[in-house]
Amino acid sequence: MNKDYDVIVVGAGHAGCEAAASAANLGSRVLLITMDMNKIAQMSCNPAMGGIAKGQIVREIDALGGYSGLVTDRIMLQFRMLNKSKGPAMWSPRAQCDRTIFSLNWRERLEKTPNLDFWQDTVKEIIVENDKVIGVKTKLGIIIKSKTVILTNGTFLNGLMHIGKVQIKGGRASEPGVSGLSQQLFGLGFTTGRMKTGTPPRLDGRSIDFEKLQEQKGDEDVVPFSYLNESVDMKKGLSCYIAHTSQEVHDILKTGFDDSPMFDGTIKSVGPRYCPSIESKLITFADKTQHQLFAEPEGWDTVEYYLNGFSSSLAWEVQLEALRKIVGFEKVIAFRPGYAIEYDYFDPMQLYHSMETKLVKNLYFAGQINGTTGYEEAGAQGIIAGINAHLKINEKEEFVLNRDQAYIGVLIDDLVTKGVDEPYRMFTSRAEYRILLRQDNADERLSALSNNLGLAGDDRMKILDYKTGKKGKLVEYFAKRSVKPQEINDSLSTWGTSPIKQTIKLKDIIARPQVKLRSLVPVLEDLEILLSDIEIRESEIVEAAEIEMKYHGYIEREKAMAEKITRLEELKIPEWINYHELKSLTYEAREKLSKVKPSNIAQASRIPGVSPADVNVLLIKLGR
Repeated sequence: MNKDYDVIVVGAGHAGCEAAASAANLGSRVLLITMDMNKIAQMSCNPAMGGIAKGQIVREIDALGGYSGLVTDRIMLQFRMLNKSKGPAMWSPRAQCDRTIFSLNWRERLEKTPNLDFWQDTVKEIIVENDKVIGVKTKLGIIIKSKTVILTNGTFLNGLMHIGKVQIKGGRASEPGVSGLSQQLFGLGFTTGRMKTGTPPRLDGRSIDFEKLQEQKGDEDVVPFSYLNESVDMKKGLSCYIAHTSQEVHDILKTGFDDSPMFDGTIKSVGPRYCPSIESKLITFADKTQHQLFAEPEGWDTVEYYLNGFSSSLAWEVQLEALRKIVGFEKVIAFRPGYAIEYDYFDPMQLYHSMETKLVKNLYFAGQINGTTGYEEAGAQGIIAGINAHLKINEKEEFVLNRDQAYIGVLIDDLVTKGVDEPYRMFTSRAEYRILLRQDNADERLSALSNNLGLAGDDRMKILDYKTGKKGKLVEYFAKRSVKPQEINDSLSTWGTSPIKQTIKLKDIIARPQVKLRSLVPVLEDLEILLSDIEIRESEIVEAAEIEMKYHGYIEREKAMAEKITRLEELKIPEWINYHELKSLTYEAREKLSKVKPSNIAQASRIPGVSPADVNVLLIKLGR
């Protein structure tokens, strides 16, 4: 460890790891400070990456040159493409992971990253001079100077765990929390609050009767998360298992409500709406007599299982009694109980889109400190913070993704313009341009942008150029090739779609939902020849071309909508505007605009409480 760095990253969770890697790979001298070198990128909760909208984010991180996708591809236990029955805008990859190897692989990659040092310690204080961060002070009393600091503290800021009436200070099971830093930030003017999350008990798989449970196998066709990988070398995938609670289980759980910190007023913070505890489910869905649970393996070489859907802060005796009334869990043995954890977060409306704070220059926040939940959401914020910290010290323009460019852009814009009142997680429904933001085209959307920064390497661009070139030839072939009724009608009838009466372009045939591109190969000899010219990544290229052609109209419509909004993005709002002086604005708009300080009209229009009439006032002020 030196005593002078370009970037200091505090915390080696998913946000911190991606932040440190991106800044270091861009050429900054980076120090990653963590309390435990053996828990880098620890999967604190669910041993999985990806999921609804989250899989898209992992692929976007990868397209930008991040490590999350590469690590996941190496250690996955099972792969599933979720929402495959719906349109491609909804397809979301998810991988069950080996928790231990995941962390080890992350550490290996970071240790091989140039310009990156490590220090095992706890940051107690940031050093600020003239409203600008210049370094940190650790628990050991060491002062380390830096040009920028990125805080990625996760659940460790004043973390407090709850198991029934038992309270334990800490940021994670058997790990201490961090005190003092929150108080300092509050003293600097930051608005803070408390949030809650939780985790289920970990179970001994040897004590579970899997024969009584419904097996959930993974997909046979495994899609890599990283665009650098054409395939995934995975052993035979491990299965997950589905179980269900019952009314008897619910009745036992309710006996613990009197001692529950959630119901006796001990926990006052807000938990995640979309990942509730089992006791919250019993209140919110009081009419349901059962809830679905998933027993998920933690790794290849362990018997430990994660019981997804059974997050709880009830007393351990109540948790165990209820668990043993679940079919298949009659003799279950646990490794540790479920628990809830409260922690400090800071209002993300105090950030710029670059993830830099508005109150302290060169200070960046990323991850759960901003009120988000999820490894993927954290990693996304981390890579953007790392990129921008590097750009800031090199006096280069900040790197910001728009809502039509990436789910990462949606995530950060939501945080900065709308704030949070509960732990934020990403869903496809949050993205108004989700047909553009598919999991299959993240490389096409983002790799060139990252390459221009110097992050995504030339190896990625070679793969991308090959993919887009071959895809373009396929699309062009379908646009120019005409088919006659006698060529195609027999096949159309077989596929359950109406025959054609005259010669038409092949692009109109592939647009039909019943027609698959590969089904046309036996029918069209020239198409077979064209596909034989694709030497690598054939499945990936064919899928990309088919999606583009089938959804051409929808894609073009969303592009037109995005272009309209882009014009508003280009209408910059000067920092010197005093919104309180614009009396034509509503009082709420003045307050919200003063707090958020949007950089352009489009951002201003997305702030809750800012009406179209308020936007018109701003346009007049700008001379529009």
